Amino acid sequence: MKKNFLLILFIVIAFAAPASAVSKTVMVFGDSLSTGYGIPVEAGWVNLLSQRLQSQHASYRIINASVSGETSLGGRNRITQALENHRPGIVILELGANDGLRGAAIQSIYENLATIIEKCLQANAAVLLVGMQLPPNYGVAYTQKFQAIFQQLAENYQTELIPFLLAGFGEKHDYFQPDGIHPNEMAQAMIAENVWEVLQTMLDTGKVAVKPDQSE
Repeated sequence: MKKNFLLILFIVIAFAAPASAVSKTVMVFGDSLSTGYGIPVEAGWVNLLSQRLQSQHASYRIINASVSGETSLGGRNRITQALENHRPGIVILELGANDGLRGAAIQSIYENLATIIEKCLQANAAVLLVGMQLPPNYGVAYTQKFQAIFQQLAENYQTELIPFLLAGFGEKHDYFQPDGIHPNEMAQAMIAENVWEVLQTMLDTGKVAVKPDQSE
């Protein structure tokens, strides 16, 4: 009887341990803004964020599942596999910028990001949505509708939101590489701070995934 009890206890512990580890994984799911395009990987904001996380929440780890050039549709197509591979407790969703720069339909961007969020929530991963903005030369109507996508998604799915990833330097050319699109090494600490400001609150308050309301 005692042996059976110990066996059952061992099985419970063995299966419970991975679940605990899973909840401590933060997955960054983005594009070239998150891969550290054009700069050393160790200087990128994701690595800087990982260092901050280790110093203040050592039990957590960051996985960077970003792909340079990724669109919202590309993210939609690979999110299921990424969730299965990494089983994150939190997903930092940073996609949509490439869609906007290509003038993609606002509704398609929204639907792709919404699907990604839904899949994350179904996998019990809380979502930290990263908002983006477009240069003014894309026209007032389109840029405003594009920017509104992220606020609407955050409200509809009750996710946490970073209003603008590049806040604090988005209009300053000195913080960008020659292409005028990708932040340079000097800007990475500010990006990390923009993300950390919201992520820290999620960690401190034990923010968990909120299932979307299916009654509407």
